[in-house]
Amino acid sequence: MAKCAFIGLGVMGYPMAGFLVKAGHDVRVWNRSAEKAQGWAKTYGGQATDTIAKAAADCDMVFACVGDDPDVRAIATPAFEAMKPGAIFIDHTTASAALARELAIEADIRKLGFIDAPVSGGQAGAEAGQLTIMCGGQSEDYAKVKPVMQAYAKAITLMGEAGAGQLTKMVNQICIAGVVQGLAEGLHFARRAGLDGEKVIEAISKGAAQSWQMENRYKTMLQDEFNFGFAVDWMRKDLRITLDEARHNGARLPVAALVDQFYADVQAMGGERWDTSSLIARLEKNED
Repeated sequence: MAKCAFIGLGVMGYPMAGFLVKAGHDVRVWNRSAEKAQGWAKTYGGQATDTIAKAAADCDMVFACVGDDPDVRAIATPAFEAMKPGAIFIDHTTASAALARELAIEADIRKLGFIDAPVSGGQAGAEAGQLTIMCGGQSEDYAKVKPVMQAYAKAITLMGEAGAGQLTKMVNQICIAGVVQGLAEGLHFARRAGLDGEKVIEAISKGAAQSWQMENRYKTMLQDEFNFGFAVDWMRKDLRITLDEARHNGARLPVAALVDQFYADVQAMGGERWDTSSLIARLEKNED
């Protein structure tokens, strides 16, 4: 059993922290909204704290899942100051690789471990305990935290040194952006061609066109329902980080850059909190 802290109880962190309790770990939590932390404690039996320092003190591992680089910096400083030597900070936030490297250096100076560990699988994956985790950091730290993260993961991979997990998550988002746009265009074309969307998917979903997005989102896309998963605002944040990294490493990402602008159009339609499959709504609107 590990003594753990979990900082950030959003749609991902809330169930992830709960799975740590279910796995038998001693868990303290902190969240900007104290009421949410207290509600979590009532649900799972862990301990809600009123400061990050109280959550992190004396813990073997401190997990975090917040919004963006500034949010991670804001919580890392008080956590690092409170953590005992040898403790490990695990950041599940999708953030920049540069920040991961920066925090790894600071952690090392303080004799702490650091693992950047962004996740894929969305809210559904978090609630089912079936996330995919891409890690960057030292192998000895990874070996310690992997068995604990298995409480909410189906696959965990060490990709390299600090920042490698974040870079791998960027690859993940690049691939998703193109797939979702392709599915949106395909379903949009089927509608305009007078085809039965359900039958189209039945015909093509077991061939080369098959994807997770097709299997899990085509029905809601055909019904113009977009309240199922990762929000457009968060995807644009991830693509911003990805495109910025590409400018530094020289990668050419024409499709990702274009889809990012398509998501900006969805935001302008009022779809900031719609899920990423809402790209089809943009196509339908522009054809009306």
